[in-house]
Amino acid sequence: MIHITEMLKRLVIGRALRSEELAETLLPKRLALPVFASDPLSSVAYATQEILLVLTLGGLAHLHFTPWIAAAVVVLMTVVVLSYRQVVYAYPGGGGSYDVVTTNLGPGAGLVVASSLLVDYVMTVAVSVAAGVDNIVSAVPELAPHRVALALGFVTLLAAVNLRGVRESGRAFAAPTYLFVGGVLIMVGTGLFRYLAGDAPVAESAAYGITPQPGDAHLTGAALLMLVLRAFSSGCTALTGVEAIANGVPAFRRPKARNAATTLAVMGAVATTMFIGVTALALVAKVHVASDPCRLTGADTGTGCSDHPQRTVIAQLAAAVFGGEHSVGFYTVQAATALVLILAANTAFNGFPLLGSVLARHRYLPRQLHSRGDRLAFSNGIIALALVAGLLLWGYRAAVTDLIHLYILGVFTSFTLSQTGMVRHWNRRLRTERDPAARRRGRAARAVNATGAVITGLVLVVVLATKFTEGAWLAVLAAAVLWLTMRGIRRHYDATAAELAVTDPGADLAPPSRVLAIVLVSTVHKPTLRALAYARAFHPDRLEALTVAVDRDDTRVLERRWRQLDIDVPLTVLDSPYREVTRPVVEYVRSLRRDSPRDVVAVFIPQYVVGHRWENLLHNQSVLWLKGRLLLTPGVTVTSVPWQLTSSARADRPAAHAPGAVRRGRPRR
Repeated sequence: MIHITEMLKRLVIGRALRSEELAETLLPKRLALPVFASDPLSSVAYATQEILLVLTLGGLAHLHFTPWIAAAVVVLMTVVVLSYRQVVYAYPGGGGSYDVVTTNLGPGAGLVVASSLLVDYVMTVAVSVAAGVDNIVSAVPELAPHRVALALGFVTLLAAVNLRGVRESGRAFAAPTYLFVGGVLIMVGTGLFRYLAGDAPVAESAAYGITPQPGDAHLTGAALLMLVLRAFSSGCTALTGVEAIANGVPAFRRPKARNAATTLAVMGAVATTMFIGVTALALVAKVHVASDPCRLTGADTGTGCSDHPQRTVIAQLAAAVFGGEHSVGFYTVQAATALVLILAANTAFNGFPLLGSVLARHRYLPRQLHSRGDRLAFSNGIIALALVAGLLLWGYRAAVTDLIHLYILGVFTSFTLSQTGMVRHWNRRLRTERDPAARRRGRAARAVNATGAVITGLVLVVVLATKFTEGAWLAVLAAAVLWLTMRGIRRHYDATAAELAVTDPGADLAPPSRVLAIVLVSTVHKPTLRALAYARAFHPDRLEALTVAVDRDDTRVLERRWRQLDIDVPLTVLDSPYREVTRPVVEYVRSLRRDSPRDVVAVFIPQYVVGHRWENLLHNQSVLWLKGRLLLTPGVTVTSVPWQLTSSARADRPAAHAPGAVRRGRPRR
């Protein structure tokens, strides 16, 4: 069984890599772009759609706000990219926003950023995969009933690929990402060329109207402002994942900071160009979408309802530009869009484990998250992310519209605090800097970061105001719970370190007054005799065997057999009128400690070692519970004396010569 499991593991994730091979896993810029920037690049596929969805809540008359909202998103994207380039150069250690905020604003604020980002990485996986499945359903509507199963399958596949290592995932995901970028740019270029040539593409929904709702035609003042702000906050999903490059600087080839900054600039330029193009083309083609598809009226009435899922904006544009839903161009763009949306989750599969590793190193998360797996990836973080995101997709039925309300809150919390931290960073640098040229660069960088802090702070307020009651409160609650959990973990690690610190070596090295050895006995067999021999090899001051009289007849047989074999170790029998084993043993051991507090009681327990998991159900169950109770008793040591059954020997054969394998044998005297 162990051999088969190992074979399957190697088949899925590949051969194990030595620690010295870590440098070979570092990424060149061409692979780093799809690994760390697939999320902001792919968000082009739904950012425009989210703006249109919100604006149509007030009726089609409000779609004229789309260019202005898109322009505001582009300005924000530019400011954030420029700001994070400063972060990459100033803090290349891989902590990104968390490192900046912790250093400049304190650990409490740093944990706010960390908890927000961890929640947002989970949301990135859920939203990206759900959006990818939406595009698959747009191309093949018959798959709509299976969207949850498809989403969970894609999360599992992404986790498996990332377990093979960051370089392997980069190679796997590079082609779909570049195919998507190329496909969208060709679609936009073709569509806008047709528009300029007087043959503008027309979307399938261009003739649709929107069924008015009460008050739709009378949105003015505060109501209209809230509608526009809500559309803007939804469009800001285009910025998700921008911070991942700042968190992933250690994964780049040298010079790390320069390569990361270059990749960030390329990502910003490409994402902005694509977003502007898709938004302009959507307006030209007169794309109409609604949060409730059954509000669409007009041509082919009813095709927007649940029996026939509404096509995404990208799908409608591809069909309009390339000549219908059966054209090669349509299927190419849809396939690339679906792939890149699903692969956009890869940004989180790299960012989450890296940030988790940094937090684990700082003792805010379990140390297991700082351990690298066989392929030098942070495997525990990858598995944890996949499990939580999978639960979220299952709970929300992989619905993008429902999940999107939980999204982007963490991103803008991170943006705002990190840019504020960078302002303080530059203030400190400028107080000590004497070189005029360096001071000019520092002041310019501070201005960029200050602008970014103000703008992203305003967006954060807008996001909170417009999305909080629609589900964003759940993301806030999750981040708050995670913040408290990380504070608790840090307190535990600090308290443990303080308790274990050596303050008086002489006292800690002082030997006990006596060592009392107890061997637990249930029957007289080879494991019992091995445990007795092992305990005697320690030369304790006193050695005794201990059994519990659960069944009187069995106990009399044990005592008779003990005398027949002439075993020169006294056998103590504990009475147990209620047929318990654990309580009498624990009470007896504690009584020895009460009589002589400076003595050490060493308990030796014979234990079977089996080769199959199901065999554990037949052995050792009472032993495990007893060991757990004894380990809680001060001054008591517990030693398992193994007896390997034949099945364990067979199971161990494939690993007998593995590095670090332990040779089995009888204990030496």
